[in-house]
Amino acid sequence: MEQRAFGRTGRSASVVGLGTWQLGADWGAVDESDALAILEAAVASGVTFLDTADVYGDGRSERLIGRFLRGHDGLTVATKMGRRGPQDPAEFTLKSFVEWTDRSRANLGVDRLDLVQLHCPPTPVFDTDEVYDALDTLVREERIAAYGVSVETCDEALAAIARPGVASVQIILNAFRRKPLERVLPAARAAGVAIIARVPLASGLLSGRFRPDTVFAADDHRAYNRHGEAFDVGETFSGVDYATGLEAAAEFAALTPPEMTPAQAALRWVIQQPGVTTVIPGASTADQARANAETATLPSLPPGTLTAIENLYDHRIRSQVHHRW
Repeated sequence: MEQRAFGRTGRSASVVGLGTWQLGADWGAVDESDALAILEAAVASGVTFLDTADVYGDGRSERLIGRFLRGHDGLTVATKMGRRGPQDPAEFTLKSFVEWTDRSRANLGVDRLDLVQLHCPPTPVFDTDEVYDALDTLVREERIAAYGVSVETCDEALAAIARPGVASVQIILNAFRRKPLERVLPAARAAGVAIIARVPLASGLLSGRFRPDTVFAADDHRAYNRHGEAFDVGETFSGVDYATGLEAAAEFAALTPPEMTPAQAALRWVIQQPGVTTVIPGASTADQARANAETATLPSLPPGTLTAIENLYDHRIRSQVHHRW
């Protein structure tokens, strides 16, 4: 597995990581033994970067990773904070940060968190000096080793990249969400900020497995958040309406080289974008985790395929999403 320098931290991260939202909640039920098997399969396949959050299953994802860490060394665990309480900029204080990170440290069973990310907070938070001062205090007190942000919009990402202490930006990036290629990735490269690419399969659309009659579990955000009922709609199918997404995904699958699955082609597209540090697909089975990790060993998508994917975006997707995030 290729390891890439992780921004300003002195650490490295596997180019394919593992997102663990599904180990906590919102993707249908994943039992404990299956969750640990997914973690084991990913790490055995070369994954060294795990992404979680305190709100995933109200800490379940963190606790499962903490249990897994007791038998594994050399991993970087990135967690997130800020979405368990009111989404009020006034809540983002040092006192809150200490409370939130203490809880994550207990969940993960560690003295110091590798990376803490603000979890898509209200937009004014990104421009508040006191927020970054508080994060710097957490680093000085060795509660955390480094901090970053998870964002919804490119403008939020650019505001964070301008801050000298920010180590990483996590942003939605996939073949159906190309806007970060324009300014965010070049700015991050220039500043030495790591890019964590999330939702790389557009909530599974780009795997090509879904049909018009696919039924998602009631506790799966792909059933209950299609119009942003619970959180930002851009987190579900990348903000693309389901019918359009199915048609575009079928066209994407037709562009996939024969040695790859559509999901692997989608991940390979992300890996190839200059400035990406790690991509964090989720996995609901150990086999999916292994297939995702295998993407790192596959050949790059050829120029003609990259052009065809860009044309597909321009024709099918751009008008729905490009101006929004």
